[in-house]
Amino acid sequence: MRWCAVGGRGRQLISLLAAAILVAVAFGSPVRPARAADVPYLSGRVVDDAGILSPAARERIEAALTTHEENTGNQVAVLTVPSLGNESIEEFAVKVFSTWKLGRKGKDNGALLIVAPEEHRMRIEVGYGLEGTLTDGIAGSILRTELTPRFKSGDFDGGIEAGVAAMLAVLEGRGYREAVEVAAEPTRAATGSDNDFFDGPALPWYGRVLLGAFIFGIIGLFTVVGVVTPGAGWFLYFFLIPFWAMFPIVVIGAKFTLALLVAYLVGFPIAKLSIRSSAWYLKAAKDLKSRGSATIGGMTITSGGSGSSSSSGGGGFSGGGGSSGGGGASGSW
Repeated sequence: MRWCAVGGRGRQLISLLAAAILVAVAFGSPVRPARAADVPYLSGRVVDDAGILSPAARERIEAALTTHEENTGNQVAVLTVPSLGNESIEEFAVKVFSTWKLGRKGKDNGALLIVAPEEHRMRIEVGYGLEGTLTDGIAGSILRTELTPRFKSGDFDGGIEAGVAAMLAVLEGRGYREAVEVAAEPTRAATGSDNDFFDGPALPWYGRVLLGAFIFGIIGLFTVVGVVTPGAGWFLYFFLIPFWAMFPIVVIGAKFTLALLVAYLVGFPIAKLSIRSSAWYLKAAKDLKSRGSATIGGMTITSGGSGSSSSSGGGGFSGGGGSSGGGGASGSW
């Protein structure tokens, strides 16, 4: 068998051909175009495929759209999609509208709000029968003024609720700005964006009265004991500071609690210093030193080596010598 030698030029050609094959294998795969987004199944008036709505917001929007359809016959729907794929939002909106067939046959009274968070795109698509009411200009204004600012701050619940409220208000012949304010109330209540922490909890007035009577009755009593007790009363002054700083928040909110705490920090020393020259206060201080107990306003105060205790009406309150290992619970608003 004879072998043919390959010359230098032949070897160069073979090398070039091999390199070309490698390049073709590495880079020659066809680039697949982005796939168009599928139209999801119409499972309800709100289809949140992107998962950007909270359950509470979705329920509120569903309820508003249902009521609107029952009253007017208009079919309005909301759709969120993770991505539009290779389509424009205009093309996708038309495809969704056609697939879902929003609005009644012959009336074409449907409308659709689409939000695509990945592309930061949104659109209001309007059926032929509603174009004279929900015009292009009004739809654009709703997107700019109600949705865009809220979406920029990450508030998808508030943006979509405001957009839907505005659309329904226009279709019902109402001013949509007022409708948006009304629709925003549940969102503010749920998220605390209306500063619920500073305004106190959502309790009825009688609930606040009862809870306030309990809280202020207890810490108020110990405050009075601290003011009228010679010597050891200053211990109660410092001991009660965290109680005045936290417990009233449940009833009156943080702003008023802060004012109340300042009043306590200033008022307690003033009250105590103003009565220390009183005859009954001097007598009580003398009795505590000589007899170990004193009676002030029907309240018996006793003094021991480890502190003081007080009793009212003949009863007693004293520590039993227990200790704490740091267990318990704390809360915040």
